[in-house]
Amino acid sequence: MARKIFVAGHRGMVGSAVLRKLHDIGHPDILTVEKSAVDLRDQQTTSAFFERERPEVVILAAARVGGIQANIASPGTFLYDNLAIQTNVIQAAHQSGAVRLVFLGSSCIYPTNCPQPMREEYLLTGPLEPTNEAYAIAKIAGMKMVEYYHRQYGMDGFSLMPCNIYGTNDSFDLQNSHVLSALVRRFTDAVDDGAGRVELWGTGRARREFLHVDDLADAILMLTERMPGDGGFINVGSGTDISIRDLALLIAAKVGYGGEIAWNAEKPDGMLLKCLDVSRMREMGFHPSVTLEDGIERTIADYRALKSRSAA
Repeated sequence: MARKIFVAGHRGMVGSAVLRKLHDIGHPDILTVEKSAVDLRDQQTTSAFFERERPEVVILAAARVGGIQANIASPGTFLYDNLAIQTNVIQAAHQSGAVRLVFLGSSCIYPTNCPQPMREEYLLTGPLEPTNEAYAIAKIAGMKMVEYYHRQYGMDGFSLMPCNIYGTNDSFDLQNSHVLSALVRRFTDAVDDGAGRVELWGTGRARREFLHVDDLADAILMLTERMPGDGGFINVGSGTDISIRDLALLIAAKVGYGGEIAWNAEKPDGMLLKCLDVSRMREMGFHPSVTLEDGIERTIADYRALKSRSAA
């Protein structure tokens, strides 16, 4: 893969993990750009950047992301920003002659009552989960744009649909963070503050599948080499899930929290079941290496280091 690779969204959790992996393997030609210099939501600026830099491989990890609270509060922003980013980047990659494009989607593209585990062919077979419908619609549009640009123009591209991602460089902001990092913060802060009660959204019965971002980065680079560029897509995940209640208990134990965990059932659970069928991914030769317990311990260490830096 000795080609000029543009990592779009290199400051985010997924993009920064891909960037670290590329540096680790000594890739000779990596392209990134700061949002202050090129806002990918702006068509003209994005097109000019691609015409000037001419990346050969584009890994589209740039996106507006967030947890259930952020998705409920700002659906219009999630829809607009993601549609704008991916439309501009895919079009510019096509026009500038990129030889391969990799689009990062999300497992929330599947119907809210999807059979489990969720196979690729279940896409668009039922209504979406209302709490993150805007984000899901944007991601479906992106993967369909890759499919249709291959069909119409012969563009070499494919999409990855990862499960819930967590790990290095994740956000711990409680308004925008994903569930695992939010739980790490809530329980760590409770221990540090001597709190005896933590209230969490929902019933805890929803189940989620988690993959450490370092494993996702490995999958992205491996599949960039091996996937056919026929506009299709493939699930990427661990293939196992855990209830949010059990996840909370696990994280609480890891940080040493022994107080009450109160569940606010008036708040939404989101999609109750969301576990991917990853048989195609395994057939392609990818198997995750970071266990959930190890990944949680790393995330706790990351948050404690962040708190220490903030307090210094």
